[in-house]
Amino acid sequence: QVQLVESGGGLVQPGGSLRLSCAASESIFSIYVTGWYRQAPGKQRELVAVISSGGIANYADSVKGRFTISRDNAKNTVYLQMNSLKPEDTAVYYCNVGLGLTLYKIFGSWGQGTQVTVSS
Repeated sequence: QVQLVESGGGLVQPGGSLRLSCAASESIFSIYVTGWYRQAPGKQRELVAVISSGGIANYADSVKGRFTISRDNAKNTVYLQMNSLKPEDTAVYYCNVGLGLTLYKIFGSWGQGTQVTVSS
C-alpha cells in the first residue's frame, strides 16, 4: 500500500488559516484521485476535498469557498489550504488516494493524520 504522511496541523483562532500537506512514498498523485478527510471526536470520517489526476477539484459544502486543494507532482505532495477556519473545522485531518471523486476505492494506508484545532 502507498504510505501517506500528513502534516501542517495546529492550533489556530477562528478566522485563521492553515495549510496541510500530504506527502506520498511514491509518485501517485498524478495517477489517482487524492482526497482530504477529517474526523472530529465522536463523528465519522468525512471527505472534505478531492482532486482528480487531471486537476479537477471537488469540495464538501461545509468547506466550499474556504478550503482549496492543490497538488505539486514534483514534490509528491498534495496540499489543503484552509482559510476562514471555524471551530467546527476542528478534527484530525487525513489524506488518501483512490478511485472516483467519492474515493469509493482507497489504495493508501491511513496515516496518523494531523490535528487541527480552531479555538480562541
